[in-house]
Amino acid sequence: MPLNQKPVSGIDPANHERYLAAQRVTWVSVAVNVVLTVLQIAVGYFGRSQALMADGLHSLSDLLADFLVLFANRHGSRSADPGHPYGHARIETAATLILGVLLMGTGMLLLWGAGTRLQDPSAIQTVHQATLWVGLLTLAGKESLFRYMISVAKRLRSQMLMANAWHSRSDAASSLVVVVGIAGNLAGFTFLDLIAAVLVAFMIAHMGWKMGFQALSELVDSALDEEQVAAIRSTLETTPGVQGLHDLKTRKMGDHALVDAHILVDPKISVSEGHYIAETARSRVLKNHEVLDVMVHIDPEDDTRAKPSVHLPGRKQLLQHLHAQLSGALPEPEKVVLHYLEGKVEAEIFLSPEFCADQDIVRGLKAKISEVLVNDEFFSAIQLHRCEAPK
Repeated sequence: MPLNQKPVSGIDPANHERYLAAQRVTWVSVAVNVVLTVLQIAVGYFGRSQALMADGLHSLSDLLADFLVLFANRHGSRSADPGHPYGHARIETAATLILGVLLMGTGMLLLWGAGTRLQDPSAIQTVHQATLWVGLLTLAGKESLFRYMISVAKRLRSQMLMANAWHSRSDAASSLVVVVGIAGNLAGFTFLDLIAAVLVAFMIAHMGWKMGFQALSELVDSALDEEQVAAIRSTLETTPGVQGLHDLKTRKMGDHALVDAHILVDPKISVSEGHYIAETARSRVLKNHEVLDVMVHIDPEDDTRAKPSVHLPGRKQLLQHLHAQLSGALPEPEKVVLHYLEGKVEAEIFLSPEFCADQDIVRGLKAKISEVLVNDEFFSAIQLHRCEAPK
């Protein structure tokens, strides 16, 4: 942020530059669309061009869309809060959906009106030459606006600005159709102006459907495309300490995404080391991909294939069970490490050096442990530490 530029209240500092640039480009679009809307509707009405009037209503929908973008950009850039812990990026998505519905409605109304006039020969008139010049001016203005907006949208990586930019490109395409239709009308093929109006209406409705469908797909938590998912998978799998990956899930969130993943690590490492590996994997994804947040779940085994361990009792119950099975032969340990694997428990028991000094007692304890492990419902292995025979 420039030193002389004050932050906007309520806007996430990380989104501040993006917010200001988006506001600036949208106000430029507003100014252009105000001028073109007035010119197209006025000249189209007095010049008897249905195609130019249809394109003028298209520009009017652009103007409404610009104000929708201004609103969504202002509120979508706000910082996360307790009610919206992931931020407000979906406001942009909702705005894009509303814009798509607006365009579909506009297109269908124009399509109906132009189709009705085509069935009435008296509605087909020769247009005024001024409509051609306004059509050419509109074409140049819309194409220039598209090139400006698309460059900013790519720099900011804004889905909504990208949609609005391509909306301007569709306007330029529709303006080209209008110019051809008006030129044909002036050349003697008077019906071409109405044909152009029909085509413009169809283009508006099609663009609205496309934008609305994409926004709706995001709102129902559609995954990223296969290429993006594969790239994220590669980043996670190549993280040092990660031995496997499963249950990788992604969903779009505005211009970013949310990622959930289960990573497989060595089951015998400490909790802190497993947490370190998970945080490393998370930071690598955030750094290398357009991702808002990553939730990494640590697995000591592939729980899509291994036997689940949720039916096993907790630490307190397991130690009580072990003491009972050993008939009190197990002294109070200094530390016990439990590994829940393959549906059973592997225990590492650290005993005091004083207890381990008496080898006869140690041998008796090991013998009892071997007997218990034959048919025990919970334990698959028990290892005594500090009581190993010297080599």
